[in-house]
Amino acid sequence: MTTDGVTPLVDLRRIVKRFPGVLANDGVDFTVLPGEIHALLGENGAGKTTLMNILYGLYQPDEGEVHFRGQPVRLGSPRDAIRLGIGMVHQHFMLVPPLTVAENVVLGTQPAGDLLVDLTGAKKRTLELSERYALPVDPLAEVWQLSVGEQQRVEIIKALYRGAEVLILDEPTSVLTPQEIEGLAGVLRRMAEEGKAVVFISHKLREVMAVSHRVTVLRDGRVAATLATVDTSEAKLASLMVGREVLWRVAKEPRQGGESVLIVRGLEAVGDNGLLALKGVSFEVGQGECLGVAGVSGNGQRELAEAISGLRRVRAGQIQMAGQDVTGDSPAQRIAAGLAYVPEERKRIGSIAEFSISDNAILESHATTFSRGGVLNQKAIDAYVDKLVSDYDVKTPNTANPARTLSGGNLQKLILGRELSRAPRLLIAAQPTRGLDVGATEYIHQQLMAARAGGTGILLISEDLDEILALSDRVMVLFEGRIAGTLRSDQADIKTLGLMMGGARVEVPGT
Repeated sequence: MTTDGVTPLVDLRRIVKRFPGVLANDGVDFTVLPGEIHALLGENGAGKTTLMNILYGLYQPDEGEVHFRGQPVRLGSPRDAIRLGIGMVHQHFMLVPPLTVAENVVLGTQPAGDLLVDLTGAKKRTLELSERYALPVDPLAEVWQLSVGEQQRVEIIKALYRGAEVLILDEPTSVLTPQEIEGLAGVLRRMAEEGKAVVFISHKLREVMAVSHRVTVLRDGRVAATLATVDTSEAKLASLMVGREVLWRVAKEPRQGGESVLIVRGLEAVGDNGLLALKGVSFEVGQGECLGVAGVSGNGQRELAEAISGLRRVRAGQIQMAGQDVTGDSPAQRIAAGLAYVPEERKRIGSIAEFSISDNAILESHATTFSRGGVLNQKAIDAYVDKLVSDYDVKTPNTANPARTLSGGNLQKLILGRELSRAPRLLIAAQPTRGLDVGATEYIHQQLMAARAGGTGILLISEDLDEILALSDRVMVLFEGRIAGTLRSDQADIKTLGLMMGGARVEVPGT
């Protein structure tokens, strides 16, 4: 098959892939041309990653054909895909932290049985690729020493080292600063100019519009549309993804002011690596205020949320909630004082996968609200859970099902509903929409702003700067465990925040 006389590098025809109880891809056609950046969009569960895993040889299709450079091929494993010139950078990087960059790049490329690895050649080739594609990285640095953005560069260099003509990127910008995102866009454009092709899976429509040449939208495992990017818009793409119009603007009423519901003074806490992760952090959150916390992953955000919620020991400093010193209190005592917490890891910390949806809905309150004399009031629990599931639009056929059966978006709605149903004084929302599609993100944003309007103070920790700017009254930037600066949201923009996230000192008038 040719498109305007050009033979596609990749041509997926009528691809069908089934899993038990799920039709992930339903007759999907997808072509990628030489010199093209092709974005792949869709809600969670739409079939995007499944389709790309078929192209990379991780899955085999139940029906349909894969063509590469006009010829039918069978991709039985990633090794087959790599041999043809197909590379993939996964959302979670596949690097070995103790090894150097050069060692990671060359790992697995030597012939079977060959015990000698040409590290000198790998170092030289790594430097060549680094300079050619503007991917600055030290070949001799150990991967654990690198920032997230630098690790992504290593993954791209790895794919190019193996001769990738088609590069698949799964959510590549979710952990990057705006400046790093601009750099990545330049790399992709340079690859396209050389005739290579890029498939770019993303939820971020603004980046899709800025970088891609064409966009394919998947909905419920089928192709909803394939469009030239110049012929579409963010609003149109969003409606194609979810099947309805998406309201982009979040209603955020002017804050009326009020007492501080959280006061943090001189907070210090140690990270999992034994090093100081929070270094004298001080700030306040007012009643009915949303304070956004921006920063590249690993700059103290997780430790901040865990210290305030009582999940991490404080080395120094003080935490007050609603005028009460809770620095030494347990998580249960902080909950009783009015704290709610939507953690970053919704599956590991925010829920218990094998417990029922109903049981997860009453975590934290089962021993108080729904228990008398040690006996649970099942009638009250059922009524509460039914209302929560209805009010927060949690889609499930049965609340007796395990929580692991919920999609990411529906699990997040359940957790948020559970926390907000207690009318908290303070809500910590850590990465509340990470990995969620447009529709679920829109819903979570609406619920957060409704809580703010009701007087709840919100500490919003997010790496999505669009989210931070849309929801926050003020924005606080963390860099290497310290506050790099705090701005009113009307003073902040993505470029300024990005510079602060990278450690630059920025002067803002009136601060």
